[in-house]
Amino acid sequence: IVSDIGTANAVEKASGTGSRVNKDAESLLRYGLPINNKEVRKLQVVIEEIKQDIGSKRKSAALDGVKKARTAIKSTASKMTASCRDANFCTTILNEMNDNLDPLDQSLKDSQGAQNGSEQERKALDAAYQSQSKIAKQLTALEENMVPANYVTPVPSDYDDLPQLKGRATVEFELVKPDGAPFDIEGTNFPKANMVMVIDGYTSPVTGGNFVDLSGEPSEGPAIGYVGKPSKSVGA
Repeated sequence: IVSDIGTANAVEKASGTGSRVNKDAESLLRYGLPINNKEVRKLQVVIEEIKQDIGSKRKSAALDGVKKARTAIKSTASKMTASCRDANFCTTILNEMNDNLDPLDQSLKDSQGAQNGSEQERKALDAAYQSQSKIAKQLTALEENMVPANYVTPVPSDYDDLPQLKGRATVEFELVKPDGAPFDIEGTNFPKANMVMVIDGYTSPVTGGNFVDLSGEPSEGPAIGYVGKPSKSVGA
């Protein structure tokens, strides 16, 4: 089916919050999901702001965010699960998110009780960051379950003969230098580098389809250029 939900929500926060540009890849992927649920978007803002507050050591603000997240989950859970393909799955996810707020809350309080700049503070903030990351991944699973079944992003008929990506794909690259030289990654040498990319067919079905099609082509050496299959959309 083709839904009229579109990807308007992707524009809501994709460019930034206020004057701050959103550079969080996972956040942008969440906003790229074709869903229409105000409650989960509000919860997303709160959870993502907690991450920012941890990074800038705004501990009181992060703790306030935990309280807001609890309130949002408790008061709007039924409205969120109403948008899910599997309401039971989403209920379980929300319960787990609520439970995981406890260790996040405790880690933030531990960081408040530690001396600024101490090893104890760093360990507490690292633990808080890990807890927030776990909750954020659960949030992603929750929102992905809100995508309508068989959703297809509308594409003009001019591009019918081009590869199109429906949904998302994960592509992993293995990079090796021609001379066998190692990759220096944060001070550690590796014989090869692996890069994982999530290709978003919800917001860019044609670009994503072409990229996945290209990534499946065998290649050796540097990629100078790529000429795909003839297409009416490019004048063939």
